[in-house]
Amino acid sequence: MSDAAAMPMLEVDGIDAYYGTSQALFGMRLSVHAGETLALLGRNGAGKSTTMKAVAGIVSARVGSIRLRGSEIRGRAPHSIARAGIGFVPEDRQIFPDLSVEDNLVIAAKAGVDGERNWHLDRIYEMLPLLAPLRERVGGQLSGGEQQMLTVGRALMGNPAVLLLDEPSEGLSPIMVQRIGDVIETLRGLGTTIVLAEQNLQFCLGLAHRAVVIDRGSNVFTGSIDELNADDAVKRRYLSV
Repeated sequence: MSDAAAMPMLEVDGIDAYYGTSQALFGMRLSVHAGETLALLGRNGAGKSTTMKAVAGIVSARVGSIRLRGSEIRGRAPHSIARAGIGFVPEDRQIFPDLSVEDNLVIAAKAGVDGERNWHLDRIYEMLPLLAPLRERVGGQLSGGEQQMLTVGRALMGNPAVLLLDEPSEGLSPIMVQRIGDVIETLRGLGTTIVLAEQNLQFCLGLAHRAVVIDRGSNVFTGSIDELNADDAVKRRYLSV
């Protein structure tokens, strides 16, 4: 394997992060390779969202390293990190409620770091057909599941090198959870590099290649998703399974 192939697409190495004076991450570590889907699992409050926000630059990581395609991005502004290739789908979606579906998508359009424009409006509507008939509807009139689809589409319009999905199934109906799972499965099949933060291990089975379990802001398990599913002690201790 060449050095380029061996290098992780995204590597988080020993970061600490704080909210004010309260420390939320303690030496957090993870890595994900090109085309891999990594599940970041843990109970509510374990630090999954904070890890995502630290990678995206929304929460400042005070020590350690965050490297994207080998380049340091820790300490850069969120817009600079987005331009470098990080696409972030936040847990609370953060769509523009007064803009139409199509305007929400168009406003996020940009080329990828190598100039590629693999994701564009027509492909988003093909990938997320639920959005096509809603293109003129304002975001605030969408259901939770429709907003989640829109947020995924908006992130893809930026042609990211790595897609961060923070609790994409949270609060959705079972049918919408299934649809979100289908979208992630399709993206995985297309070779998209994904970090998927979830509380629900069952949702990640069949979607993720590897898993990192986080507890109290630290990585307490790294392995294949099958290894995690077979480890009853880890699941009982950290995932309430």
